[in-house]
Amino acid sequence: MAQRQRIKRIILTGAIAAITATGAWYGAGLKTRQEFKQEIQARRDATPAEKIAQLESARGSLLARRSGLERKIADLEARKSKETASNGERAASTGQERR
Repeated sequence: MAQRQRIKRIILTGAIAAITATGAWYGAGLKTRQEFKQEIQARRDATPAEKIAQLESARGSLLARRSGLERKIADLEARKSKETASNGERAASTGQERR
């Protein structure tokens, strides 16, 4: 009998945990959808000046990202040319050509 109560308790605990997790997941989905709808409505209600300001802000962040990426590319190219130059010097010092 005690074993049966233990099994019931475990099943009940698991069911409550599953219901709680499902409710939290569903509630989070509802909140996300509601926020998305509010964001869309805010965009629709925005004045042309506000829309321009939002676009300029987005442009600024994109330009910042672009300059960061260009700097990384330049660093990689510099490192690659430095490695190529050092490999050429080693080959020249040993009398071997790199092919």
